[in-house]
Amino acid sequence: MSLADELLADLEEMERGGDYLNDEEMPSVPKTSEKEANEEYFAVPLPKIITLEDVCKLKNSERLKNVLEEVEKYSSLSRNAEDIQGPLEADPEYQLIVEANNLAVEIDNDIGAVHKYIRDLYAKRFSELESLVVNPLEYITTVKELGNEIAHAKHNQVLQQTLTQATIMVVSVTASTTQGKPLESVELDRVMEACNIALDLDKCKSKIYAFVESRMAFIAPNLSILVGAPIAAKLMGVAGGLSALFKMPSCNLQLLGNQKKTLSGFSQTSTLPHTGFIFHSPIVQDTPPDLRRKAARLVASKCTLAVKVDAFHEHGDGSIGRSLREEVERKLDRLQEPPPVKAIKPLAAPLEAPRKKRGGKRVRRMKERYALTEMRKQQNRMTFGQIEEDAYQEDLGYTRGIMGKGGPGRIRGPTVDEKTKVRISKTLQRNLQRQQAYGGTTTVKRQVAGTASSVAFTPLQGLEIVAPQAVEKKADTVRYFSNTGTFFNVNAPAPGPSSSKE
Repeated sequence: MSLADELLADLEEMERGGDYLNDEEMPSVPKTSEKEANEEYFAVPLPKIITLEDVCKLKNSERLKNVLEEVEKYSSLSRNAEDIQGPLEADPEYQLIVEANNLAVEIDNDIGAVHKYIRDLYAKRFSELESLVVNPLEYITTVKELGNEIAHAKHNQVLQQTLTQATIMVVSVTASTTQGKPLESVELDRVMEACNIALDLDKCKSKIYAFVESRMAFIAPNLSILVGAPIAAKLMGVAGGLSALFKMPSCNLQLLGNQKKTLSGFSQTSTLPHTGFIFHSPIVQDTPPDLRRKAARLVASKCTLAVKVDAFHEHGDGSIGRSLREEVERKLDRLQEPPPVKAIKPLAAPLEAPRKKRGGKRVRRMKERYALTEMRKQQNRMTFGQIEEDAYQEDLGYTRGIMGKGGPGRIRGPTVDEKTKVRISKTLQRNLQRQQAYGGTTTVKRQVAGTASSVAFTPLQGLEIVAPQAVEKKADTVRYFSNTGTFFNVNAPAPGPSSSKE
């Protein structure tokens, strides 16, 4: 049999009922009608109504009653450290303190559950109150005072002691515009009962905390002095006793009491992550906000030392805790001090050697040659309050300064200073003389009379073209024995006395 034939045979057996050979061997299935099948399919269990007993389990519990009775019993007793026989952990009062601390944490959880229960019921009447009053106890107190009459929130005396004036004003304005409907009498009774239970639980918690705080000076005096009795009681309650707190490092001790808040979609800038009971202690809250995290770490490290001292039952007078607190305060004061003023110091002498500067007679002459002349100095000077004249109309801004203003109306030429006079080399002097000798000069640069001309009138030929320079040169070469020479200077005879012959 091929593989395809085996597959077909298996499919036929599945259609007939699996591994059964015939229909008689198949188990009988009870047949139900179509109506019964539909009823079974669509039967949905009704939701269970959540009652107040399901939410709050500590209100009528025997554990809470026994702890409160023991707290009242030991509150009336005054005990000292000498009254303890054996280790502190075996003392019944110490065990009661640990149990009361654990119970206080459970009471907080029950109050939160009751707050949620009241919020769900009261949302029908005033749903906006949840966002206006965030604190659970304040919300429960507000709901108890308002009830169905939410319009009278402004003049309620109890709310004025619980909430701030700004919150009361916002609540009263929002209550006048809410779309909620009044609660029925049954629903209102359930809400009021839940409010009373929550407030009673808060009173029990306050009584437990008062007892624990009164005994913290007896159990952990150094820790109580360092952070305060309420914070010490909460730390020991969350940790589960002094022995458990003794084994914790400072990094874990700092996070005791940290509450994680899930704010999905909201900003988390206002939240304080990694902050516990120590962060809310008075010694930390008295510091500026920017130093509170550093102060919390410092206090947590000192709390670890104080707990170790209390765990060994030493220094019952709290001297170690007092010294640790003073040390923390000194360090916090040092952190808050302003930075020291930087003293103005003169610059240090440069380490580099002085540069070599050229000097001597040659350099001094060169500096004198290129020095600023008196004429340039007068041009650079200006007279205050006088309008300068432009030397050239096409060059605005050009001025001669005070040149020519001190004397007569014309500019006096600068005095020639031999030091700044341009020097000509001997080679250049010979070249200039050679150019002058061979007619290298022109009449443009040479001072020649304006009437001089190369055309001259002679008595023999009339007009004659002569070179004026040649005539001048010829006149210079006339000597004493020349045919055309004359006397250059003729002196008149001096008058004398007439002779006797005449």
